[in-house]
Amino acid sequence: MFRRVDLDGFTVEAVSRNVAKVSYATSLMKKGVLISTTEHLLSAFIGCGVDNAIVELDNLELPLLDGSALPFVQMIQQVGLRRQRRKRVYLRVVRPIEVREGDKFIGIYPDDHYSVSYRIDFQHPLIGNSEFEVDLSDGAYARDVAAARTFGFLEQEKALRNMGLIRGANMDNCVVLTAKGIVNGPLRFPDEFVRHKVLDLIGDLALLGHRIIGRVIANRAGHAMHTALVSKILKNPSLWEETTLEAAEAVVEHSPAREMIVSPRIGEHA
Repeated sequence: MFRRVDLDGFTVEAVSRNVAKVSYATSLMKKGVLISTTEHLLSAFIGCGVDNAIVELDNLELPLLDGSALPFVQMIQQVGLRRQRRKRVYLRVVRPIEVREGDKFIGIYPDDHYSVSYRIDFQHPLIGNSEFEVDLSDGAYARDVAAARTFGFLEQEKALRNMGLIRGANMDNCVVLTAKGIVNGPLRFPDEFVRHKVLDLIGDLALLGHRIIGRVIANRAGHAMHTALVSKILKNPSLWEETTLEAAEAVVEHSPAREMIVSPRIGEHA
């Protein structure tokens, strides 16, 4: 949950019913109180095995930091995790669930662990048709996903800022692309762009409230489709089941539920 310390500690839970604006970032809103750009931190929580955390911030937008989830992962690793007495509850997908929009697509399918496969296709010489898959049951998140930064196109900057979007974006926290190249390279991975899409998807699916057991496949999706899938899943309990079975825990990290011991205040102004 997010706690606005500048608004007398008003709390906004990171759940599907609080999803607000979904465009270039995933935002939450409750009773008019906005929490913007939540996906990178939520992704880091899932990647690090955090089930419960209170995030304090003193403004409406989480900082982009370097544009990836890596700084959040490092903060979580620095303060450590606390085991909880209750076992972790997983959301196990038992029937295929899909959302389609023209040639865009996202779906979740039954499996015995949590994996994500993402495909993107941009008409840009450094991106093109790119695909990346990661199995989140083997600790690959911190190594293969967390450091992938958000990206944007220089030609779209003015229009997006006029729309009130990408307020915190700059050359230090976003890979900026021109028509033929990169303004602020080098890339951290040759396929950094699609890896960041995986990062975003993991964060958006955290709004389910539980870690998933299932295989996620996405093709040219985005935040709106990610959160639409979350809503579709939660509206139909016949598609999934909650489980604390030892067999499920053995597949996904062998770990009980965890929470953060302490949390540095995120979002303080300098």
